[in-house]
Amino acid sequence: MDILFASNNPHKLEEAQAILGPSFRVFSPASFGYPGDLPETCDTLRGNSIQKACAVWNLFQADCFADDTGLEIDALGGAPGVHTARYAGEDKDPAANRRRVLQELEGLPFEQRTARFRCIVALIENGELTVFEGTCEGHIALQESEGVQGFGYDSIFVPIGLDVTLAEISIEEKNALSHRGKAMRLLQCHLLQNRG
Repeated sequence: MDILFASNNPHKLEEAQAILGPSFRVFSPASFGYPGDLPETCDTLRGNSIQKACAVWNLFQADCFADDTGLEIDALGGAPGVHTARYAGEDKDPAANRRRVLQELEGLPFEQRTARFRCIVALIENGELTVFEGTCEGHIALQESEGVQGFGYDSIFVPIGLDVTLAEISIEEKNALSHRGKAMRLLQCHLLQNRG
């Protein structure tokens, strides 16, 4: 089953393909000749996810899905939230984003660094919108790990039940417990039920 993912981020595409599995072939807008960024001008993750899915639907009239993910840190009042990708500036520098978070939490003990990743997936199928949500609870690490897996904030996020960051576990382990993994599995079940 072919499905268009409203993202040109290679890490997200690889993760989505791994989660959805061999029953699906995930394509990006770039593979249809649209290499640019998609609009993200809403003030909520849900709004951004729907906005991106609608943009791709309007471009290609093809079934598609989009996601928007935010890191919500309780000690920062839920920040970076909808600004997760651009927390340290418009150039979307993941290393700078992680540094800013660690600086803002400096001196705060681990148990007070509660946070969660939230992922909203918007599917447009035959012009109909369906939305799925997944969360992953955890803490922000005291310092960045040397893990090489994952991307974004993975090297500073320790999921509940683990004593290592998302960057220090395998992709399979991450996909089993992550916010995106949970939202994508809901998407997968929906698609298989409706098309199977």
